[in-house]
Amino acid sequence: MNSNLKHAQDLIDFIGNSPSPYHVVRNVKNILLENNFTELNFKNKWTIEKEGKYFVTQNDTSLFAFKVGISDIASSGFKIVAAHSDSPTFKIKPSPEISVEDKYIKFNTETYGSPILNTWLDRPLSIAGRVSCKGKNSLNPITHLVAIEQPILIIPNLPIHFNRTVNEGIALNKQVDMLPIAALINEDLNKDLLLATKISEVINVPVEDILEVDLNLYDVAKGSIIGLNNEFICSGKLDDLAMVHAGLSALLDSDQTTSTNVLAIFDNEEVGSRSKQGAGSPILKDVLSRILNIQGANEEDSQRAIYNSFMVSADMAHALHPNHPDKHDPVNRPIINAGPVIKIEGNQKYTTDSNSCAVFEMICKEAAIPYQKFVNRSDMLGGGTLGNVSAGQLAMRSVDVGNPMWAMHSVRETSGVDDHTFMTKALEGFYDAE
Repeated sequence: MNSNLKHAQDLIDFIGNSPSPYHVVRNVKNILLENNFTELNFKNKWTIEKEGKYFVTQNDTSLFAFKVGISDIASSGFKIVAAHSDSPTFKIKPSPEISVEDKYIKFNTETYGSPILNTWLDRPLSIAGRVSCKGKNSLNPITHLVAIEQPILIIPNLPIHFNRTVNEGIALNKQVDMLPIAALINEDLNKDLLLATKISEVINVPVEDILEVDLNLYDVAKGSIIGLNNEFICSGKLDDLAMVHAGLSALLDSDQTTSTNVLAIFDNEEVGSRSKQGAGSPILKDVLSRILNIQGANEEDSQRAIYNSFMVSADMAHALHPNHPDKHDPVNRPIINAGPVIKIEGNQKYTTDSNSCAVFEMICKEAAIPYQKFVNRSDMLGGGTLGNVSAGQLAMRSVDVGNPMWAMHSVRETSGVDDHTFMTKALEGFYDAE
């Protein structure tokens, strides 16, 4: 297996072990600890040293890792790679059990983000997330991560015999069509506490001690490398765990530099980033401020550090679709395995400008990495991402980039094997730049 294939398989394994944002952060945390990073806590006093390696988490779904630079922080600033831990899915509602004619049990769910609904039908699904249980005092519940690894759910399609026009297009109702079936009802089944009973078995906690859950559905089928030449990565959650994995790999492999290198993994990007662990909150600003304050920076030094900083907002991008090339700009048409994509939007949904675009281009050229550009068709609206949301908190130079992919927000997305290595090397080059 060549190095690009190995790196792609590492990504697939990372995604397979990350069925919820909680598991993403736990896995990143464990990798950082294995590489001699020290964990900090927002509630405690921080002690950091020059050239030290640290990380801190928020809500167990966002994480901020950093290597302290060797130079004066006011003049060297921060080099930040930002990505996000969440993906479109379905959340379990409270008291989720719904009985169907006293024969079946299905779970009540709500949509999280903007998944392509029909891709979730007829697939073996399961549940993962965080469970909050009774603690010693009311302000500190005990939490458990749970991932039910067996396929326990399915959202069945209607047969074509009941919907003869299904292949002409169908509008799926999120409250009616997208509820997963869990079991047949029998006399041994506690149909009112079915999910709580299963979770109790998994985490070995009495049902009565389980207070609340934050659980999402996930596809239990693992990702794979596909294509006649093994050129594609096919997996769920490539948006945006591919960028999390690339950013983490780059941070670990990067050299110690004058700047303080930061990996920021936010949650809730798929629903607007407006949470205490999202890019729209002051959390990254707070992390940078504490790093500055501990090193004795005054207000002017802190302002200088921010304006001497640079952010790469790393979120996946759209590749030219082979069956729908008409959906793309006539000139800027990214191709899978042709390099990272610089994302540009005149109405500022992306932070890229001519200056920051030139920075990323130079980084790619110095590393002999190909790169591409994406702009929406002028008659189509695109989505935003982390960069422009973060800009509301931190006025620093920023560029939006990502790897090209097909079927963004499908339960199974496709990207390129070579692109994952290209992006990782580009981000490492960014961290190493002086």
